[in-house]
Amino acid sequence: MASPSPSPSRTSRPCGVAATIDLIGEDLLQNIVARLPAVSFASAACVSRSWNTVCDRVLCRPKLSSACSFNSSSLQVAVEEVFNKALSEPIRPHFAIVSIGPSFDLHQAHQLITAKLGFKVPVITNVPSGIIGRDVISDEFKEIQWEITEEDDELGAPLLQPESVNRAVMLIVGFLPGIKVEAIPLLKQIAEPEVAVIDKFMMDIREYSTSISGCRSPAAIIMFSTAEASMKSTIEKMDYAMSRDTVIVGDTACRFLFSNEISRNTTTMEEHTSSAVALVFAVDKNKPPGTGETRFKAVLSTGLSPVGPTYKAASVREKHHDSLTWLTARREGFRENIDGETIMNQVYDELGDRIQFPTFYIGVTKRRKCSVGKDKVGWMTSLAFHEVLGDNEEYLFVGDVGIKTGDSFRFYHSDSSTALSSNTTASERLRCLKQASTSGGDTAEVFGGLVFTCCGRGESFFGQPNVDSSPFLDNFPGVPFAGTFCGGEIGRGDVNPYIEESREEKQIWCCLHVYSSVYLVMSYTSSKGS
Repeated sequence: MASPSPSPSRTSRPCGVAATIDLIGEDLLQNIVARLPAVSFASAACVSRSWNTVCDRVLCRPKLSSACSFNSSSLQVAVEEVFNKALSEPIRPHFAIVSIGPSFDLHQAHQLITAKLGFKVPVITNVPSGIIGRDVISDEFKEIQWEITEEDDELGAPLLQPESVNRAVMLIVGFLPGIKVEAIPLLKQIAEPEVAVIDKFMMDIREYSTSISGCRSPAAIIMFSTAEASMKSTIEKMDYAMSRDTVIVGDTACRFLFSNEISRNTTTMEEHTSSAVALVFAVDKNKPPGTGETRFKAVLSTGLSPVGPTYKAASVREKHHDSLTWLTARREGFRENIDGETIMNQVYDELGDRIQFPTFYIGVTKRRKCSVGKDKVGWMTSLAFHEVLGDNEEYLFVGDVGIKTGDSFRFYHSDSSTALSSNTTASERLRCLKQASTSGGDTAEVFGGLVFTCCGRGESFFGQPNVDSSPFLDNFPGVPFAGTFCGGEIGRGDVNPYIEESREEKQIWCCLHVYSSVYLVMSYTSSKGS
């Protein structure tokens, strides 16, 4: 938020003004400034050193604020509505996430928000597949997905909907004392090798985290990338490069712009383009004494159900230009290679008529050598989902590349019943956090949450509204909560819902999901004696 110019010092003010301020008393002054909107609060903090101290006392704990405007008459009106609501109370924005509908202009929205918040606040403005949050007008909580026609879905095609449709803006701002936040882009020159680009991205994040916290891995990362970026290799490398304590969430299929401390440009910089950006949260090693601890936790609800036996990839042909893989396979324990049509017939026989029009994926277990820069080479095992696109008498066709001969895989299908059951499990895990926050000892207070949920879910998937939001809203009513619908949700937590077998298999991690909801929960534990 743009800071007002400092007011004259106390010695330069008329004596009557100084005396009036002194007569107010700190308790009454604190009561007054605590009721101010953020802009007025920022001005009050600049009056004098004593006022600044009082303002620091008002805003001594982390805070998340969000607001949504639906079907506004113009982008300017929508931005004004969410800004006034999200900043209606004292807050000093350390970061902002802005999500807009496809009927609004991305560049204009980014400019409007950065002008209001100031150019020192990391801001990411994106166009997701829908937004989730509380309406500034009705105070009703809504999950809204855009109404996109097939013509609209073509890259670069103009929107064909009426002007009133898809006019929505969501603003999330956060204040996190003891945490530093920065937007770090994945920068690429046209002819630069992908491996070098990803390694540089990892090292940029590590260097920033080390400079702030003394630790190479930050506390949390929120990622945004374009649908064309194909983030599997980037997310897999990030999973390897970052400590298991680093929580990672985000959206891999949105248009976005960003502003950060280094460059106030957007995604296109001189001689570089950016297909992804990471909002990095690092613990400040120089945080003021008495500052408590902010923690991040990711909880996952999956909507995929396994079906059929385990296969091993036999013949693999990659089509990098089309981002496709053609493969044959053999059932685990058998030698005979099976064509795509036979494989799918086996899967349909296993599934029966339980699910109408399922979307199929293969979950591929990959064991690969991995390193970052000049680090020592290590091994990592991960689970990656590839959408099944078709089959014939020779091959099974799946999206994306990166599968090797010998990789094992299993089929999964979208399933609302599994999703509802998993939602219940996610709610129970959130309830445990709630109980921990209300028990004695060092209490951890949940002060905010975000959700990244698959655009294949929502009301059309479940047959009822707000199912994806219910695990958080049921456990933390009144706590700020917002999110987006995604075309590929990132979620790295401490549980893998796809693995239920041996301890060895439970070490297989999955960070890039489909048909899931990923909840990012933010909590705060006060410093002892504060």
